[in-house]
Amino acid sequence: MAINNPYSAYQQNAVATATPGEITLMLYNGCIKFISQASKAIEDSNIQEKNTNIQKAQKIITELMITLNKDFEVSKKFEVMYEYMNHRLVEANIKNDQSILKEVENYAIEFRDTWKQVIQINRQKQHGQGGQA
Repeated sequence: MAINNPYSAYQQNAVATATPGEITLMLYNGCIKFISQASKAIEDSNIQEKNTNIQKAQKIITELMITLNKDFEVSKKFEVMYEYMNHRLVEANIKNDQSILKEVENYAIEFRDTWKQVIQINRQKQHGQGGQA
Protein backbone atom coordinates (compact mmCIF):
# COMPACT_ATOMS: atom_id res chain seq x y z
CA MET A 1 0.00 0.00 0.00
CA ALA A 2 1.56 3.26 -1.14
CA ILE A 3 1.60 6.25 1.18
CA ASN A 4 0.68 9.45 -0.62
CA ASN A 5 1.33 11.83 2.26
CA PRO A 6 5.07 12.43 2.79
CA TYR A 7 4.51 13.64 6.37
CA SER A 8 2.61 10.45 7.19
CA ALA A 9 5.42 8.39 5.69
CA TYR A 10 7.95 10.35 7.78
CA GLN A 11 5.93 9.77 10.96
CA GLN A 12 5.61 6.04 10.30
CA ASN A 13 9.33 5.79 9.60
CA ALA A 14 10.18 7.79 12.73
CA VAL A 15 8.19 5.37 14.90
CA ALA A 16 9.47 2.28 13.09
CA THR A 17 13.13 3.28 13.57
CA ALA A 18 12.86 4.74 17.09
CA THR A 19 14.47 3.14 20.10
CA PRO A 20 12.20 2.11 22.99
CA GLY A 21 13.38 5.22 24.87
CA GLU A 22 12.49 7.48 21.95
CA ILE A 23 9.05 5.84 21.67
CA THR A 24 8.43 6.57 25.35
CA LEU A 25 9.40 10.18 24.69
CA MET A 26 6.94 10.29 21.76
CA LEU A 27 4.21 8.93 24.03
CA TYR A 28 4.82 11.65 26.61
CA ASN A 29 4.76 14.32 23.87
CA GLY A 30 1.52 12.91 22.48
CA CYS A 31 -0.08 12.88 25.92
CA ILE A 32 0.91 16.52 26.50
CA LYS A 33 -0.43 17.48 23.08
CA PHE A 34 -3.81 15.79 23.64
CA ILE A 35 -4.21 17.31 27.11
CA SER A 36 -3.50 20.76 25.64
CA GLN A 37 -6.04 20.17 22.87
CA ALA A 38 -8.61 19.03 25.44
CA SER A 39 -8.06 22.20 27.44
CA LYS A 40 -8.53 24.31 24.30
CA ALA A 41 -11.73 22.37 23.53
CA ILE A 42 -13.08 23.24 26.99
CA GLU A 43 -12.40 26.92 26.24
CA ASP A 44 -14.27 26.53 22.95
CA SER A 45 -17.15 24.63 24.61
CA ASN A 46 -16.46 21.72 22.27
CA ILE A 47 -17.39 18.81 24.52
CA GLN A 48 -16.90 16.14 21.83
CA GLU A 49 -13.36 17.33 21.05
CA LYS A 50 -12.54 17.58 24.77
CA ASN A 51 -13.73 14.04 25.38
CA THR A 52 -11.85 12.63 22.36
CA ASN A 53 -8.56 14.25 23.36
CA ILE A 54 -8.82 13.27 27.02
CA GLN A 55 -9.50 9.68 25.96
CA LYS A 56 -6.42 9.77 23.69
CA ALA A 57 -4.31 11.01 26.61
CA GLN A 58 -5.73 8.23 28.81
CA LYS A 59 -4.86 5.60 26.20
CA ILE A 60 -1.27 6.85 26.15
CA ILE A 61 -1.02 6.74 29.93
CA THR A 62 -2.45 3.22 29.88
CA GLU A 63 0.18 2.24 27.31
CA LEU A 64 2.90 3.70 29.52
CA MET A 65 1.56 1.63 32.42
CA ILE A 66 1.48 -1.58 30.37
CA THR A 67 5.07 -1.19 29.23
CA LEU A 68 6.52 -0.62 32.71
CA ASN A 69 9.18 -3.13 33.71
CA LYS A 70 7.83 -4.26 37.09
CA ASP A 71 11.23 -5.73 38.04
CA PHE A 72 12.31 -2.27 39.21
CA GLU A 73 10.98 -0.60 42.35
CA VAL A 74 10.70 2.77 40.57
CA SER A 75 8.23 1.20 38.11
CA LYS A 76 5.80 0.56 40.93
CA LYS A 77 5.93 4.26 41.82
CA PHE A 78 5.36 5.24 38.20
CA GLU A 79 2.40 2.87 38.02
CA VAL A 80 0.79 4.61 41.00
CA MET A 81 1.37 8.02 39.37
CA TYR A 82 -0.03 6.85 36.02
CA GLU A 83 -3.13 5.50 37.78
CA TYR A 84 -3.52 8.84 39.55
CA MET A 85 -3.12 10.75 36.28
CA ASN A 86 -5.75 8.57 34.59
CA HIS A 87 -8.13 9.10 37.50
CA ARG A 88 -7.62 12.86 37.31
CA LEU A 89 -8.25 12.84 33.56
CA VAL A 90 -11.58 11.11 34.14
CA GLU A 91 -12.40 13.75 36.72
CA ALA A 92 -11.38 16.57 34.36
CA ASN A 93 -13.55 15.09 31.64
CA ILE A 94 -16.61 14.88 33.90
CA LYS A 95 -16.14 18.34 35.42
CA ASN A 96 -14.77 20.14 32.32
CA ASP A 97 -11.96 21.29 34.61
CA GLN A 98 -8.94 22.88 32.96
CA SER A 99 -7.04 23.13 36.26
CA ILE A 100 -7.07 19.34 36.58
CA LEU A 101 -5.87 19.04 32.99
CA LYS A 102 -3.04 21.46 33.80
CA GLU A 103 -2.06 19.37 36.82
CA VAL A 104 -1.84 16.19 34.73
CA GLU A 105 -0.07 18.04 31.92
CA ASN A 106 2.55 19.27 34.41
CA TYR A 107 3.22 15.69 35.55
CA ALA A 108 3.53 14.54 31.94
CA ILE A 109 5.94 17.40 31.16
CA GLU A 110 8.04 16.59 34.22
CA PHE A 111 8.20 12.89 33.27
CA ARG A 112 9.01 13.76 29.65
CA ASP A 113 11.79 16.15 30.62
CA THR A 114 13.29 13.60 33.00
CA TRP A 115 13.06 10.94 30.30
CA LYS A 116 14.86 13.25 27.86
CA GLN A 117 17.71 13.58 30.35
CA VAL A 118 17.90 9.79 30.76
CA ILE A 119 18.16 9.36 26.98
CA GLN A 120 20.87 12.03 26.75
CA ILE A 121 22.87 10.47 29.59
CA ASN A 122 22.64 7.04 27.98
CA ARG A 123 23.79 8.43 24.63
CA GLN A 124 26.73 10.17 26.29
CA LYS A 125 27.70 6.94 28.04
CA GLN A 126 27.49 4.99 24.78
CA HIS A 127 29.59 7.52 22.89
CA GLY A 128 32.00 7.94 25.78
CA GLN A 129 32.67 4.21 25.82
CA GLY A 130 33.51 4.11 22.11
CA GLY A 131 30.27 2.38 21.22
CA GLN A 132 30.83 -0.55 23.61
CA ALA A 133 27.74 -1.73 25.40
